Amino acid sequence: MPHVLLIEDDASVRDGMELVLRRHGYGVATAATGEEALALLDSSDGVKVELAVLDLMLPGMDGFEVCRRIRARTTTLPVIMLTARGDDHDIVTGLEAGADDYVVKPVTAPVLEARIRAALRRAEPSAPSRAAGADLAGLVIDRAGLTVTKRGVVIPLPPTELRLLLELSASPGRVFSREQLLASVWDHTFLGDSRLVDAAVGRLRAKLEDVPARPRYVQTVRGFGYRFGPL
Repeated sequence: MPHVLLIEDDASVRDGMELVLRRHGYGVATAATGEEALALLDSSDGVKVELAVLDLMLPGMDGFEVCRRIRARTTTLPVIMLTARGDDHDIVTGLEAGADDYVVKPVTAPVLEARIRAALRRAEPSAPSRAAGADLAGLVIDRAGLTVTKRGVVIPLPPTELRLLLELSASPGRVFSREQLLASVWDHTFLGDSRLVDAAVGRLRAKLEDVPARPRYVQTVRGFGYRFGPL
């Protein structure tokens, strides 16, 4: 049974979402504030949390800061953020803070459950694909061990960013549209949001590139999408 941490200050919304998740077979821990959520994640007594659903508009420490602190603690915990409105600034800021996906409230039960299932699948270890590994201009991608090393230093990547890098680097020089990446990496079979891709690319460049503004590895092909290289 996957265990979800639901961080939502509105008691009625929190109770309703908890009921929905439990009906779909999830274990649920809840927190009304960011401070409570972080304390729960740091506790060694509770059940291991496998995904966080995080409201952005929290009292005290807001959801953006909570997401940053979660990412400082772990790169592997998927985070789906909840926003009360489709505000571009909130969405982009949340994604840049390290969220893997987002949904706009009010959200229906099927949509929330589908996003959670997709995020949990991304967090599962990938089977080695197409090549056991590659040394690409100083960047070593070990597909079997699911590790990324640059100049001998291991670069820890959250599951979404790792899957994005694996997808792009498997076919160097091939241009992938944002829609193709949404389908293959995020498992979004519905009309997706290209901001998810753009934000993940930005986070990936910040970790991999010597000069993120002039990327060697994850390059933009204007009007089409992204490619890995040419280096």
